[in-house]
Amino acid sequence: QVQLVESGGGLVQPGGSLRLSCVTSVMMGVIDNMAWYRQAPGKQRELVATITRGGSTYYDDSVKGRFTISRVNAENTVYLQMNSLKPEDTAVYYCNAVVRPSDWWGQGTQVTVSS
Repeated sequence: QVQLVESGGGLVQPGGSLRLSCVTSVMMGVIDNMAWYRQAPGKQRELVATITRGGSTYYDDSVKGRFTISRVNAENTVYLQMNSLKPEDTAVYYCNAVVRPSDWWGQGTQVTVSS
């Protein structure tokens, strides 16, 4: 069982920045892949960014160049640095951890980008 706790969401103006954190209940070394997803009202949950155990990253085109995913194994934490935020980034952001063959989800943190 893996528990994930997200934090760092909030209200920010367009062009602003936020950093989301996801703390895991297990050592990062046992996790195959970690990711951030988001779900806007009335839309399906979508993949934002992933990072593998080896540190390889992937970004959706909509956030490439603005968001950065990173992991600090000693802190059992994955971060999502979000810069140049846009109103269309407004969503609940979820942390996901894959420990094959299972995956685990956090409770989500709300990000609202509005003036």
